[in-house]
Amino acid sequence: MRENGGVPPPDPAVSAVRGALRRLLGSAEAAPFRGAPLTVACSGGADSLALAAAASHVARREGVAVHGLVVDHGLQVGSADVAARAAGQLRGLGCSARVIEVEVGRGGGLEAAARRARYAALRAQRPPGSLVLLGHTLDDQAETVLLGLGRGSGARSIAGMRPLDPPWARPFLGVRRATTEAACAALGLKPWLDPHNSDARFTRVRLRTEVLPLLEDTLQGGVREALARTARQLREDADALDLLADEVRGRVEAGDVLDAVALQEVPGALRRRVLRVWLLERGVPEITDEHLRAADALVSDWRGQGGPALPGDFVLRRAHGTLLVEAAGRKPPNG
Repeated sequence: MRENGGVPPPDPAVSAVRGALRRLLGSAEAAPFRGAPLTVACSGGADSLALAAAASHVARREGVAVHGLVVDHGLQVGSADVAARAAGQLRGLGCSARVIEVEVGRGGGLEAAARRARYAALRAQRPPGSLVLLGHTLDDQAETVLLGLGRGSGARSIAGMRPLDPPWARPFLGVRRATTEAACAALGLKPWLDPHNSDARFTRVRLRTEVLPLLEDTLQGGVREALARTARQLREDADALDLLADEVRGRVEAGDVLDAVALQEVPGALRRRVLRVWLLERGVPEITDEHLRAADALVSDWRGQGGPALPGDFVLRRAHGTLLVEAAGRKPPNG
């Protein structure tokens, strides 16, 4: 029998993407954004088109507007046509749509440069108070965890992407890519197949097409889901440690310095969290694990040594039992 007075129920994939979005928007963390318009970042691919369709459906029920933003990176021949088609499909779903052209630099590699340009444009162009919905899936999360493992840059990188990190919202982190493709097929949407997604020059593509299939075969399946679960567990642990580190910082910080003697009594995992946030707030960029451990040695292994040089032409020094950051060249007495 048909439900809803003879109206057939939606396709299971369509129900899955709509349900994922409703759960995120209905969470306590998303409460400050209720009633605000939604912004969908749409490339024209299956993930973002399925997200736009889900947003349009949910927004109609909630009585809010949906704005589609299509970023044209200009990196491929015909990119303007691809962006225009994506905008057309957004309008067909009942969303407003606008194409944003960006200039992509080359610093840090093409993928990273394109991501920086895209996020900056989306942040600048979203309506005030709006969440920006991103179509990252469980598959993307698994790839992100593997990339973090390969870098060896700590629990935060292995913890992957957050479902909600305002203004960014990622409702599909528990949804497989195959589900978004099935949802598009059920809704009659025509996703764009980005040739970059099959270009083996990109590390993420090789993870997707070579590494993960091998792991799935070797470990008899479920690897992507396991990696996503690992990311969620690590985020929860890291969030708890960050709260404890905030409490520690409140005890050891005085003005622009940290009390190195008091900080020495704190477990290393908390101590390095305090140092990392404190250094970042003082303008030190791109702190690696090596930088952080060199900084920590001024607390945990103090023998009168000079402080380490840090990125951005900064130096961390210990003077009179306290830690301070200064521009390279100024040298107060150690102590």
